[in-house]
Amino acid sequence: MVSLITLGIKPESKEIPACKPGSTFMLRKSSCSGKRNGSHHTHAEILRLLSSAIIIVFIASIAVPVSAVGEPTVTITNYHVNPSVLMPDSLGTITITITNTATSASIQENTGGTAADATTTKVTDINVNIENVHLEGSGVDVLTQDFDRVGEIGPGQSIPITFSIRAPSKNGMYFPEVWIDTTNGKSTRYPIPVNVNTAVGIQRQAILIMDTSLTGSVNPGDEIPVTLTVRNAGQTLADDVVIRIENVSASIAPKNSDSYHLGTIMAGGQQIVDLALLSDKKTDAGLVRVPVSISYNEIDGSERTQMSGIDLMMKGKAELGFVSVDTNPPRLTDNTPFDLTIRIENTGTGEAKQVSANVDLPAEGSKEAFIGKIKPGNDAPAIFLLEGLKGGNYPYTLIINYTDDMGVHTLTRQMNMRVPPADNSGTIIILLIILVILGVVGYRYWYLPRAKGDGKFPWDKKN
Repeated sequence: MVSLITLGIKPESKEIPACKPGSTFMLRKSSCSGKRNGSHHTHAEILRLLSSAIIIVFIASIAVPVSAVGEPTVTITNYHVNPSVLMPDSLGTITITITNTATSASIQENTGGTAADATTTKVTDINVNIENVHLEGSGVDVLTQDFDRVGEIGPGQSIPITFSIRAPSKNGMYFPEVWIDTTNGKSTRYPIPVNVNTAVGIQRQAILIMDTSLTGSVNPGDEIPVTLTVRNAGQTLADDVVIRIENVSASIAPKNSDSYHLGTIMAGGQQIVDLALLSDKKTDAGLVRVPVSISYNEIDGSERTQMSGIDLMMKGKAELGFVSVDTNPPRLTDNTPFDLTIRIENTGTGEAKQVSANVDLPAEGSKEAFIGKIKPGNDAPAIFLLEGLKGGNYPYTLIINYTDDMGVHTLTRQMNMRVPPADNSGTIIILLIILVILGVVGYRYWYLPRAKGDGKFPWDKKN
């Protein structure tokens, strides 16, 4: 309350007589009048009264707070139990995050001047002082003592607090409570759920498992039929299931579509997809993995994608054929030794190993040849060293044994060999000539001397 002395107004010291009811007080003459007439006041006295009232209102309005918002409070904005599921009598931790929810306080002040220009706003941060943080076990053994005199945290700021705990020996859900005391007697209570070896809170989800079944051989260059079985081993349905063949290899590719929509697979259900893959003929033998992605929607609408694959064991297949059949000498003669050479070619996709060949010709000599291995696109000779054959036509069987990635194989081929009979015309002529000479000599030196005694020819006598 502001007095008149403070305002510089000094009241008169003489006593003012009491007035009767209904009379008017005359300030100047200090007398009462029975008439209600204010004309006795002077203009100076009225101005002094108005000035005093204005000054009192002005002083009372200075430094008076108009508003203050954002009272300091704290709350727990996050908590984490590690591990999320505790075993009985095991150790764990509870970490909480304490946050100051206050922002700031605004104070309006009048600094003087006119009413339009005199108001200013002052913003002040409000801190909160945490005096004690306590964890009430409620069945859980708390190993950490209380946190005393944690201190102040500013508006919007947070501070983590960690408690060590020991789980009870009995399974179940427990709710230890965090107590936070702040200055001015304000406090916060917050329960923390702790799971001790129970299935409560464990999310149920779909679990898709893909099985691969090959319905044919896996040979480079061939079409590979594949059957995919996708089954849901989870406890909830999988919706909008899509399988995609992720072609990351230049040697394997899907024949038709690379995406297959299976729709919804209920828990315990399955879907089957038949597809075909194409393989390059130059694909190396060995294990080839074709990646497959499975995307689906959970029952809560969340999208999931998991990776799987089709494992192919590429097995090279050898295909043996004949390039040529030669003999040395090229023209056979009766009972003349010769070499039989058969060139064997591998036109397949796998390596032929342990290659051997044999023939059943009725001739003496080496009738079996060992070649070893023949790589794809190469050939190798099988050489047989045989004694001569009599002239004639000789059908025989060529048998080739070999192994590849597909197993043991035997190739049989019917062959034919012709040995021209010996040409004896020259020998006959020579024999005839020799016989003629022998006849002439015998006639001359044996017959004539015995017949005529002189041994001369008849034409010798005439001359």
